[in-house]
Amino acid sequence: MRIGTLVSGVMLAAVAAGTAAAQEVTLRLSHWVPPTHPIQTMGIEPWVKSLTEASNGRIAVTIFPAQQLGAAPDHYDMARDGIADITYTNPGYQAGRFPKYSLIEIPFHANNSTGGAQALHEWYAPIAETEMSDVKFCLANPHDPGTFHSKNPIKVPADVNGLNVRPAHATMARFVSALGGGPVQVPAPEAREAIANGTADAITFPWNSIYIFGIDSETPYHLDMPFYISAQLLLINKDTYNGMPDDLKAILDDHCTPEWSRRFSEGWVENEASGRQKMIDSGEHTLYVPTADEVQMWRDAAAPLIDQWKEEVGDGAQEIYDGYVAALERHDARF
Repeated sequence: MRIGTLVSGVMLAAVAAGTAAAQEVTLRLSHWVPPTHPIQTMGIEPWVKSLTEASNGRIAVTIFPAQQLGAAPDHYDMARDGIADITYTNPGYQAGRFPKYSLIEIPFHANNSTGGAQALHEWYAPIAETEMSDVKFCLANPHDPGTFHSKNPIKVPADVNGLNVRPAHATMARFVSALGGGPVQVPAPEAREAIANGTADAITFPWNSIYIFGIDSETPYHLDMPFYISAQLLLINKDTYNGMPDDLKAILDDHCTPEWSRRFSEGWVENEASGRQKMIDSGEHTLYVPTADEVQMWRDAAAPLIDQWKEEVGDGAQEIYDGYVAALERHDARF
């Protein structure tokens, strides 16, 4: 019995040592929307669940929603500096900082955000290695194409003249300025207040976020066309990633793919699109479908943004642009 007990003890010790060697990691993931938002419930939570299951529980993720760890515009630097291990970042909140990435913000390129997410990931991942070199790029998460929502009708570009508009990102802010409007640049969680208190007359947003952020009672008029996208990114602190065991790095890498960008985005895309029908069914909203001539007016008004982007990027801009268009076409997401 003594020998058996001794052998059992040695075996238990060996198992314990093996368990200790199988390092566990707890990651802090920060974002800036409410915890009930589809970004969390349909994107982040399924991604986290898959990551945990694939690692047999060795990777745990604690989610910090609603700007708990920092303001929305700070999330890139929060990933870089390790304030969070993973952040959900909108690069468009920082004008001019990521000029190549800002191509995706120019209207009339992506007409859907499922194929668009996969295309964006494939196109931008190699660019991110230099343009966002102090973080690890993981996923791209564009929303369903957004448009203008306003207190009074906006039908053609001239209607923006004189309005204060909360733009989705820096490129839309530039576009609003070019049309004679005044950009009111606040992150999404502060958008309702800007509309409600009269600071802004209109907003560029995807459809159902008008309801999610409680803006539906303030903006009864909507331009009914797929106009622009804003794409958020999931970014990882490099020290966190480099400090993980190789097998856990491999699991994380498997969750940072173009296919995962599409999968991560699908639920939110569907949810945002549903807001349009909700407005139609309510009888309280007016959706204006522009004519073909009016769509062309909008496209002509936005065209200078492409030339400005190429000038800012400089050498290689045309090749980068062509690569983005080719990726959209490859995934049936070209406007």
